[in-house]
Amino acid sequence: MSAGGAPGETVLLDAAGIAALLGRFTEALAVGFGAADDLCLVGIKRRGDVLARRLQASLAVRLGRELPLGSLDITLYRDDFDSLAEEPVVGTTEIPFALDRRTVILVDDVLFTGRTVRAALDELLNLGRPARVALVVLIDRGWRELPIAADLAGLTVATARDDDVAVALAETDDEERAVLRRGARPGD
Repeated sequence: MSAGGAPGETVLLDAAGIAALLGRFTEALAVGFGAADDLCLVGIKRRGDVLARRLQASLAVRLGRELPLGSLDITLYRDDFDSLAEEPVVGTTEIPFALDRRTVILVDDVLFTGRTVRAALDELLNLGRPARVALVVLIDRGWRELPIAADLAGLTVATARDDDVAVALAETDDEERAVLRRGARPGD
């Protein structure tokens, strides 16, 4: 971790740090799940799907085969859907393969309360019945409201409830980093 962002911001990961964590994930997933014929990756939009796409590419090199890749837009599955903007933007879920009896590696950028992951699990189970779902997150910042834990977390960061952890990726944000902003979240 380093200061070096805007005032009140701490850079948790730069581009090299993100790449290193994805390399660790690739190795851990190859060792832990690589022999499974039924393995697939599913990323939670907006940045989990980018990370899943990167993992798919690195696992293809490591395993010598390309894993099926999907993405989830969990907007309609959120438990706070009614409190979103009057016209929430709902994206598309793209799972171009059957989920039944598959080992799903669910990928997201930041694990906080667990509600996003709960919504993703609800959507996955509406689409099929996986044999197993393993959760991979770039950053675990604590403050769980639901009994959800990552199987693989790249970085665990102690935060206050009103802090914000933001991940920026080149594909979506034209920069590559993760930052901690103290006291940046509005009160709940």
